[in-house]
Amino acid sequence: MHMSDGIVNVQTSLVFGALAVAALGVCALRARDELDERTVPLAGLVAAFIFAVQMVNFPILPGVSGHLLGGALAAILVGPYTGALCIAIVLVVQSLLFADGGVSALGTNITNMALIGVAAGYATAVVLSTVLRGRGAAGSPPDRHIGVVAFVAALVGTVCAAMGFVVEYVIGGVATTSIQAVAGYMFGTHVLIGIGEGIITALTVTAVARVRPDLVYLLRRQRQEVAA
Repeated sequence: MHMSDGIVNVQTSLVFGALAVAALGVCALRARDELDERTVPLAGLVAAFIFAVQMVNFPILPGVSGHLLGGALAAILVGPYTGALCIAIVLVVQSLLFADGGVSALGTNITNMALIGVAAGYATAVVLSTVLRGRGAAGSPPDRHIGVVAFVAALVGTVCAAMGFVVEYVIGGVATTSIQAVAGYMFGTHVLIGIGEGIITALTVTAVARVRPDLVYLLRRQRQEVAA
């Protein structure tokens, strides 16, 4: 979701802006371990794809719009740190060039979509893929359940990102709408968005995994763990 200016107070915006800058600095350092000459072009394609799908917005609350996030998609394909950077770059471009999301709300938007959404989606993907491989036949390929993993990861990541907005609203929201109403509406709306995002993420990740499984970060990581 994109927050516009004035949804939370200035103090809250500054705090989450500082948090976003610090976290992205860590991501920039750690992304070096995720990228190589084969995956750098894929990261660019992922950012471009997410930019395109995020441009389709629809209103949820006054000053807040809903759309596909792409956090789990980015994390599964290019890694969580690189994925967070891809989402953050998209959000900065949208805010500064297209007025999609407020400039003062950039820190909260990055926190929700680039940090929380990516982290929750990737953590879900890692845990679920491990569980499914453990229940499968011995020696089963890591990509056997990649579609299911991608769907659930995208759904969880989307809902968690929406709950990040609720936390920020609790801390410094300036509107008079009750917290219970905001939380219930954001949760219900983003479960539906998450289902749509899960389908798109599953189809996209599965298509890439069938053609070039060596480019899917999650599968590479799993194969390295099996080899070790």
